[in-house]
Amino acid sequence: MNVCVIGTGYVGLVTGTVFADLGNEVICVDNVKKKIDMLNSGVMPIYEPGLREMVLRNVEEKRLSFTTKISDGIRKSKVIFIAVGTPPKANGESDLTAVEEVAREIARYMDDYKIIVNKSTVPVGTGNFVRNIIEKFKRNNCDFDVVSNPEFLKEGSAIADCLYPDRIVIGVPNHHVAMALLELYAPLERPMLITDVESAEIIKYASNAFLATKISFINFIANICEKAGADVTLVAKGMGYDSRIGSHFLQAGLGFGGSCFPKDTLSLLCTAKKFKEDASILESVIKLNENRVPRFANRIMEKLKPMKGKVIGILGLAFKPNTDDLRDAKSLVLIRDLLKKKASIKVFDPVAMDNAKNILKNVTFCKNAYDVAKGADALVVVTEWNEFKLLNLDKLRQNMRGSYLFDGRNIYARERVERAGFKYICIGMR
Repeated sequence: MNVCVIGTGYVGLVTGTVFADLGNEVICVDNVKKKIDMLNSGVMPIYEPGLREMVLRNVEEKRLSFTTKISDGIRKSKVIFIAVGTPPKANGESDLTAVEEVAREIARYMDDYKIIVNKSTVPVGTGNFVRNIIEKFKRNNCDFDVVSNPEFLKEGSAIADCLYPDRIVIGVPNHHVAMALLELYAPLERPMLITDVESAEIIKYASNAFLATKISFINFIANICEKAGADVTLVAKGMGYDSRIGSHFLQAGLGFGGSCFPKDTLSLLCTAKKFKEDASILESVIKLNENRVPRFANRIMEKLKPMKGKVIGILGLAFKPNTDDLRDAKSLVLIRDLLKKKASIKVFDPVAMDNAKNILKNVTFCKNAYDVAKGADALVVVTEWNEFKLLNLDKLRQNMRGSYLFDGRNIYARERVERAGFKYICIGMR
């Protein structure tokens, strides 16, 4: 099948590459020439394990191509995926500017029947929004259908999530277009749910907001554990054994970040308010999450005061492991708060250093974790990279001036850390 994917961010690039790997002819389009030039040169604009190899293979076998000419992608393809960004506005609403621009371009260039698929995360009602724009601006009397097909990719495991999804949700206006999408996804042999367009649009937001709620809840429990002398890791384990609850997303820490959970929870909150529904549950989730880093920063400051001149090493900058994404990363908030107290900051991340250099100022970028530790009064684990779990703690401690290890992700066993001579402060424990 001929497929066009408009937008080459995480969702668009991974989706297009996987469809090509399944045997389809895929054109990926982006209006950022630098990004397309990079892709045509075999350079990935994002870090995602296994992505470069899959891209190069499909480009070589001529199933995958990249262009800035949206007209080529629209005219040559039967199925057009919209995978552009929908960032939050100042009030939390999803900004559909890019979606609207793409819809206008589709209207301009389509010359026969097309299936337009919203892959971007968009609020309920966007399907009708896109349909109305295309109807208004189309130049030919062509028929088309608008479909909602939300993505459920996790950065760091996006290819596996695309190849082996828990479910494929397809929101369609009629049976005919449903069959076309079923054919496209059939090689994956995964569970498929056919719904109306509005239900599919809400499924994505409901899923992410629920997971965000689960994270905020266990962090709320962690706050109680810190004062009561309990261990949140044991509490979470006890909860997770209950099959109705499950252990996923019950890891206490510095809160959720990245490009999805924060903006999707805010967007659903705005939708609830639009329909005049009580959204206090989401307001509490967001407030709890916003308080995670300030609370942890205060614990650091209490132990190290006065902060002026203290050297603090930050281990991990990306919002999660196996990505270079710094969108809503907790490291940035923590570093900002510590710099305000006149601390000196050293940082290291296995992948996100280049991106961080474009954002962070007045910090020292180090070549590895042991370099971060040299002369430091304290170390702070912000991202739970596997290589941090395997560090030689004795060597780390010997490089330091101080002895504090603040673990914002609870990746270490207390006994191991204290045996190396550290004073260990973590989440959800005294």
